[in-house]
Amino acid sequence: MSAKNRSRRPAAPALPSRNDIIDYLNDSDGVSVRRDIARAFGVKGPARAELRALLKEMHEEGVIDLSGGKRVKTAGRLPPVAPIDIIGIARDGDLECEPAGWKDDSNPPLIRIDERRAAKFKPAVGVGDRVLARLKPAGDGSYEAQIMKTIGKGAHKFLAVFRKNRGGAFAEPVERRARGTFSIERGDDANAKDGDLVWIETKNARGYGPKKARVRKIEGHIDDRDAFSTIALANHNIPTEFPTAVVAEATKAKLPPLGERTDLRDTLLFTIDPADAKDHDDACFAEPDSDPKNPGGYRVIVAIADVSFFVRAGSALDKEALNRGNSVYLPDRVVPMLPERLSNDLCSLREGEDRPCLAVEMIIDAGGNKKSHRFMRGIMRSAAKLSYEDAQAISEGGAAPKDIKNAVSHLFGAFRARWAERNKRAPLDLDLPERRVILNKKGEVEDVVRRERFDAHRVIEEFMILANVAAAETLERARLELIYRVHDQPDEDDLEGVRDYLDGLDYKLAKGGAVRPANFNQILKIAESRDEKEMISSIVLRAQRQAIYDTENRGHFGLNLARYAHFTSPIRRYADLTVHRALVSAARLGPGGQTKQEASALQGIAEQISDFERRAVAAEREASDRYLTEYLAGRVGREFDARIRGVTKFGLFVMLDESGADGFIPMRSIGAERFRLEESLHRIVGETSGGVFHLGQHVRVLLEEAIPLTGSLRFEMISDPLPGVKKRKGGGKKVGAKKAAKKSPAKRAGKKVQKKKKRKPRANAKPRRPV
Repeated sequence: MSAKNRSRRPAAPALPSRNDIIDYLNDSDGVSVRRDIARAFGVKGPARAELRALLKEMHEEGVIDLSGGKRVKTAGRLPPVAPIDIIGIARDGDLECEPAGWKDDSNPPLIRIDERRAAKFKPAVGVGDRVLARLKPAGDGSYEAQIMKTIGKGAHKFLAVFRKNRGGAFAEPVERRARGTFSIERGDDANAKDGDLVWIETKNARGYGPKKARVRKIEGHIDDRDAFSTIALANHNIPTEFPTAVVAEATKAKLPPLGERTDLRDTLLFTIDPADAKDHDDACFAEPDSDPKNPGGYRVIVAIADVSFFVRAGSALDKEALNRGNSVYLPDRVVPMLPERLSNDLCSLREGEDRPCLAVEMIIDAGGNKKSHRFMRGIMRSAAKLSYEDAQAISEGGAAPKDIKNAVSHLFGAFRARWAERNKRAPLDLDLPERRVILNKKGEVEDVVRRERFDAHRVIEEFMILANVAAAETLERARLELIYRVHDQPDEDDLEGVRDYLDGLDYKLAKGGAVRPANFNQILKIAESRDEKEMISSIVLRAQRQAIYDTENRGHFGLNLARYAHFTSPIRRYADLTVHRALVSAARLGPGGQTKQEASALQGIAEQISDFERRAVAAEREASDRYLTEYLAGRVGREFDARIRGVTKFGLFVMLDESGADGFIPMRSIGAERFRLEESLHRIVGETSGGVFHLGQHVRVLLEEAIPLTGSLRFEMISDPLPGVKKRKGGGKKVGAKKAAKKSPAKRAGKKVQKKKKRKPRANAKPRRPV
C-alpha cells in the first residue's frame, strides 16, 4: 500500500479517559462488561488490549472492580436491585440498612429506607428483617432504597472469640443469648488469629451440622487487659473514638474572656467529687444570708461548667455528643461524651484556674425553703478540689486552711437547713448500697469494696437537686421548651404484687388513693427496726417505674417534686446541655442558646437519650459482671452468703453479700424436691415439704461455675427452705393456698374461678417437665 493511501486511513479512536469510564459506569447503574465499554467508545482491534490494560490499572488503584471476571463495576458500587438487612433506626425515623452478606474488608455503605415509604409497606418490616430493594445512589456514598419484597430474616451478628485448632477455626460468642460455637470456614476468617475478639455474622445453614459464621471485623484480643470493657462497649454499639472533625473542633476551642460575664473569681467556690474524678462540672459556695429579713437563711451558689459556650447546637461536637448521649463509666475507664480537651480541661472546674460557668444563686430560709433564685454566666476559679472524704473530715474538725474550713462549715450549715425541708417533703428513702470494683496495675480485680455514704455526698446531692428545680422553674416561666427528668407514679398492677408480697411479711402498704413516697418510707422505717431494710428496699425498688427524659412534665415521684430537670452535669449528660442552652436563651446570657431547630427536636432527643442512658447502664453492668466473674473464677467450690434477688419458674437469682456479684441457681440445684412458683408472692414453694424460698431471703450458696467470657455465675443452694406452706393430711389443698390465690388476676378482674377437675392421664401422654 502506498504512503499516500496509508495517510488517508481513518485514525484509531483515542482511548476513553478514566473519568469517561466512570461516567459510563454510573450511567449503567454501576455495572457493565468490557465488550460494551469498548463498543461505547469505539475501541477496536489492537486498542482493545490497551483498554484492558487501562481497566486493570484502574482496578489496582481501587477505582473500579474487576473481580467479577469480564464484568466491570464501580468500586464499592452496589447493583440496582439487591438484598439488604435492616440493622437500625436513624434519629429521623428512617430505617438504616446494609448489603446482605457483605464480604469486603471495608465498612459496608449505608442504605436508608424512607420512614414514610417503610410505613406503607405491608407486612410491616423492622430491625432484623431482610428485604429485596431497589437501590439508588444518594451522592455521598450512601444509598436510598425502596422495598420490593421481604425475604426473611437477616444474618445475626455477635461478638465472639476466634479460636483455631487442628480441626479448623470456630468462634465462641461472648453473649449469653448466643449458645454454642460457630464454625468458621477457610476464607471467612478475615485473617483473624487465635484469641481475637471478632464480630461474626451467621451464615444460612442447610441440613444438619455445625452452625456456620463469617468474621466481619476484628475488635481486639481476649487477653487485652481491657477486653471485658471492650466487649461491653462493642455489644451495645457505644462509640469510643471521636471523629476527626470533632477532635478538630475541640482542639480549636478557647476560653472566653470575662466580657459581660459575672466575675466570681473572688467567691470561694470549691468542688467536692470522688477522689479519682477528672471532670469537675459543679462547684458550690454558701454563706449566711445578710438580709435581716431572712434570719438563719443562707445564700447558696451552685456553679456548673459552661459547656453550652463550647458545644453549639448543630456543630460536629454537638452531633457527636448527642450520638453518645452520656458518658459511660466502666471499672477500667470512662468513655466520655465530650473529647478530653473539653471534658478534662476547658470545661472542667479545675482548682486555681479560670473557667467559664453557668451559675445559679439561691436564697433559702432557715427551714431550707428556696425563697428566690437567679441564673448568671460567670468566670470562676475553684478555691479547692476536695474529695467526699476530705469534705467530711473538714466538717468534723479536720485540718484545712481557715478559709476552706469556713466555706465547708457554711455549706454544711446550709445543708442542715435543706435537710429540714427534705424531711418535710419526704422523698423516697431507699439509700441502697453501692459497690466499687478496684483494679490493680495489670487490669485485674484486686478488691470489691462497698462505697461509704457520708453527709458530704448528701450535701452535694441536695444542692444539685435544688439547682435542677430552679432550672425547670425558670424555663417554665420563660415558656421555653425543655427536657424534664420524669419519674412517674408506680404502676397499679406492680403495686398490687408488692402489696401481696409485703403482706406475707407482715408489712402493710396503704390501699386506695395515690401512693406517696411517704407510704414506702413508713414501711422502710419498720424494716430498718427489723434489720430488713436492704431486703425491703429491693422490693420497693421493683415497684418503681424507670426515670426517663420527656418534654411532658409528669413530676418526679421519687424526689416528690412537681417539676424537675437535669442541669448540673453537662459534661457527661446531653440532657443537661439542652437545659443550659435554654437557660442561656431565657436569661439572655449571650451566645450558645437554644435554636428553633433544637427546640422542635427536643422530644425526639429526649427519647434517644433515654435509650442511650439504658444502653450505658447495661454496658456498665455487663463489664462489672465479667470483672467480678473473673475475680470469683478461682473460688469455684467455695460457699458464700447471698440474698435472693429474683424468683422465676426456672430458678433463683442471687447476689453475693461480699462482692455484690449476681448469679443464678437453676431449679435442679435448689433441692431434691420439686418447687412451684407463686409469682404474685415472689416465692417458690416445695411440693413435698411446703418449704419456701422468697425474694430478699438470706441464703448460703456454693459456686459451681464461673465463665468470665460471658459474665455468668452458677450456684447451688446450700440453705434449707424456710418453713412455710404445709400439706394437709391426705393431700388436697395446701394451707395458705387460698391466700396465695386470693389476688389472682381472675379474681381481681371479677371473674368466677372454677376448680380444675383431675383427669386421668392419656396412655401416650408426655411426662410433665420439671419446673
